Amino acid sequence: MVFLQALAISASMIAAVVVLIFVLIFLAYSIRIVKEYERLVVFRFGRVIGEKGPGIVFIVPIIDVPKKVDLRERYITVPHQTCITKDNAPVDIDFLIYTKVFNATDSVVQVQNFEGAATGIATTTLRAVIGDIQLDEILAKRDTINQILRSKLDEVTARWGVKVSSVEIREIIPPKDVQDAMIKQMSAERSRRAMVIEADGKKTAAVTVAEGDKQSEILRAEGDKQAAILRAEGLATALKTISGTAKDVDQKTMSLQYFEVLKQIGSSPSTKYVLPMEFVAALKPVTDFLKSFSGEQDAGGPEASERK
Repeated sequence: MVFLQALAISASMIAAVVVLIFVLIFLAYSIRIVKEYERLVVFRFGRVIGEKGPGIVFIVPIIDVPKKVDLRERYITVPHQTCITKDNAPVDIDFLIYTKVFNATDSVVQVQNFEGAATGIATTTLRAVIGDIQLDEILAKRDTINQILRSKLDEVTARWGVKVSSVEIREIIPPKDVQDAMIKQMSAERSRRAMVIEADGKKTAAVTVAEGDKQSEILRAEGDKQAAILRAEGLATALKTISGTAKDVDQKTMSLQYFEVLKQIGSSPSTKYVLPMEFVAALKPVTDFLKSFSGEQDAGGPEASERK
């Protein structure tokens, strides 16, 4: 009897343990923790019942099938694609596609693998776009090609609940002969720029030297001008002084000067003298002086006799 009781207790304990295990398994499968950037698309018996998250989400095990979707922006790397340009030149292009899911349900229901589908559409669209552009324009219109690819991809992926935010071409590899020609062109362009810079430097130096010579000549001319003005002012001052002194010379002083001239003429060994009319005219002050002097002697004679 005791054995049966112990066996019954053991069976109940085993049953309780089994139930506890089933409860734990049920809770493990029914409780999901969804992060902020994730959503759970829940299918119940094959039908979508909605999106759940973020936080703690309860689902019914076996009956509900969750599908986790990442809402963060991601990028798809498209490897090198060989495209033919409008002028029949082959180029290899690789690029990146930046996408972001804005409708988790559509990204699961409307497309099986939107990354693979987006890559396929991107490569097809790229070949179509490159086929309408010449090689030189491809190298110069990278941003335009990016915008065209982004708009065409966005039109298709919008129905999948995916937004194409950007398309960026990473590398464009033209044919080998085109690369060699581009290198030669770049070298020639750099040589031309070096020559232009050197010519500009020489021109600037010549202009600077010419400006210096010009300023030097201007300063020299200004100095000569000032010197001439000072010399002229000095000469004018001297002439003014001479003129003032000449005005102060009286008739008797001039007569004495004439006598000095006659004295020098008389000391000459010559016996004949040719006197110009101007010199005779110069003697007139002398004769006038003698007349005035003799008149003074006559006037003083009677006075002298009376005094005797």
